[in-house]
This record gives sequence, C-alpha cells and structure tokens, in this order.
Amino acid sequence: MKRDPALVSLSRDHHQALFVAQKLRRATTQTTDESRTAFLAYWEGHGSGHFRLEEEVLLPAYAGHGDSYHPLVAQVLCDHVAIRHRADVLARGRAATVADLHALGVRLAQHVRLEERELFPLIESAMPPAQLAAVAAALESAEHAPADG
Repeated sequence: MKRDPALVSLSRDHHQALFVAQKLRRATTQTTDESRTAFLAYWEGHGSGHFRLEEEVLLPAYAGHGDSYHPLVAQVLCDHVAIRHRADVLARGRAATVADLHALGVRLAQHVRLEERELFPLIESAMPPAQLAAVAAALESAEHAPADG
C-alpha cells in the first residue's frame, strides 16, 4: 500500500514495532529476559515517543478534518493505554512470563496493523494534501524537540 509521505516516518517506526512484536510472540522460557530487554530497548528508544507523536500531533490534526470520536481513534488510544501499561509493568522489573510477552507481542502487532490498514487510510482520505504536509512538518519538528521533564 502506498503511504502518503506525511505518514512514512510513522510507518517506518511500525516496521520496528512489528519486529519486536515478533520477538515477543516467539519468546520461550529460555528467552524471556532477552525478549523483555529487546522490547524495553524499543519502547524507550522509539515506541513511547511514537505513541506520543500520534497522540499529540497526528490525531489532533485529524480531528480538524474528521471525527475525533471515530471508533478507530478510540481503539488506537485504548491500545496505547494498554500497551503503555504493559511496558510500565515490564520496566518496573517484574519478571515477565512467556504468556505476558506473547500477549504483548500480539497486542502490539494487532495495533500496528490497525493503524496501517485502517487508521492511516482514514486519515489520508480525510485530510487535504496541504494539511498532511503540515502534519509531516509537525511530526519532524516534534521528533527532534527535546523531551519534557
């Protein structure tokens, strides 16, 4: 599927998410620590920031052209909450079970596919090209802004 240039950076991040999701889904009792570490490295390096960009830049921009209460928007935000919770639990050092890692891997992969197959096409169809270009610039700017805190 051809992605609008405005959303290419987010789609590129999704490739990383799918890679780590696969690692989580393939975790065994022997690889739980390795899989947990790989997820947390992804989360701290890209995942958390990616969610922030979608929540603070992409979805508010879409709200100016589409239904901010659309069920896809709600599902994406609910997924973000659930995945953030699981990431926080893992980051606090709780021992991860194989079932925990598999569940997180499934959730993350399903979330990425929802965004790529349904949410992004919805946004691309609702927003005029000039607004999508403005989103791309805002995403680029936000990606390089210093983190709060």
